[in-house]
Amino acid sequence: MTSPSSHEGAPGPDPAGSRAVRPMTPRSRHEAHRVASPLELFFDLCFVVAVAQAGRELVHAIAEHHTADGLVSYAMVFFALWWAWMNFTWFASAYDNDDALYRVVTLVQIAGVLVFAAGVPEAFTDHDFALAWTGYAIMRLALVTQWLRAAASCRGAERRMALRYATGVLLCQAGWAALLLIPEDARPWVFLVMVAAELSVPAWAEHARESAWHPHHIAERYGLFTIIVLGESVAAATVAVKSAADEHEALGELLPIAIGGLLLVFAAWWIYFSVPIHLRLRGNRQAFLWGYGHYLVFGSAAAIGVGLEVAAEQATGHAHLSARTAALSVTLPMALYLLTVWALHARHAKRGRAQQLLLPVSAVAVLCCTFTGSRAVLWAGLVAAATIAVGLWLGRAGHPLPGEPPRDAPHGPGAAADTP
Repeated sequence: MTSPSSHEGAPGPDPAGSRAVRPMTPRSRHEAHRVASPLELFFDLCFVVAVAQAGRELVHAIAEHHTADGLVSYAMVFFALWWAWMNFTWFASAYDNDDALYRVVTLVQIAGVLVFAAGVPEAFTDHDFALAWTGYAIMRLALVTQWLRAAASCRGAERRMALRYATGVLLCQAGWAALLLIPEDARPWVFLVMVAAELSVPAWAEHARESAWHPHHIAERYGLFTIIVLGESVAAATVAVKSAADEHEALGELLPIAIGGLLLVFAAWWIYFSVPIHLRLRGNRQAFLWGYGHYLVFGSAAAIGVGLEVAAEQATGHAHLSARTAALSVTLPMALYLLTVWALHARHAKRGRAQQLLLPVSAVAVLCCTFTGSRAVLWAGLVAAATIAVGLWLGRAGHPLPGEPPRDAPHGPGAAADTP
């Protein structure tokens, strides 16, 4: 871990938010009991609207046999959502002072999220990114304001870092305007260029000085957003259950989708939160790879819900797709989720070849369920549930997870507590 910030003694946020303006000095990486603030929770909640909007549009695209086009649009829209969320999250972890001005600027960012969400349908159906770009610009300009505030309160390398962030965000936002001006067939290539530019800004800004983000706080914030995107999948499973209740003639097709979908979502939650990760986030080298890789974690988790809705629509005859295509819309994102969570998150706590291979093998098994016909989602859910059971058995068979006492360790007031 890098050395603490020079403003390590700066006070935390004002609990009452009573002061209109306070110096935006960095918070301590060693601050005790650091948790997500109510404003951060509200910020995440408003992102649900945009994530759900993108998911609904992808469902329609797949159902209308525009899968490739829908996936490209979904990747672009979800990147913008994820990147705006991530930029705010890491900034808030380092500089949240909870004064009135900070709250107002954050609420402006939330307004930008809602404008962006309103522009998602046009981005999918007409490839018109004007409204989405406007919402993104509102979010990003508000972030620039926050970084300029931080620069005004800091000195030396910390100030240069904040100014680099502000400059990089402004330049990238100007670059995104190309999506409004260039021919449609060139937009995916511009998107890839802009993704590379956006991802390089933090590395450039923090080359000489790391921001004072808090490891436990960052891990919690990512966990909360994981819950949000999994919540969209729970909603999709609920739709399948409701459809089963409303359409009795399709009950036999929809109930397996509902049961399998719930098993998949429950397993996705269990696997992500089975081990703590904040102890590995000691510096930017580990944290950047982990943070960037969550684009695939969040995107695949949200896509599981999309797949469940597609499978339900296919089962009721509202989407003219093959059963295998509908199944693949569920099994493929679930397999990707298992692999990315293993690569970024879970493998660091695994001991022995059996534990290390469990999630990759499970991902392959889930993909194989695609070929089991109309019961593919149910079989995938059962494979996911079996993965949890085997993982628990391996953990209790002499390979405890970090934080767990060995089987023969003494239990008592001084013994370590089991991890969830």
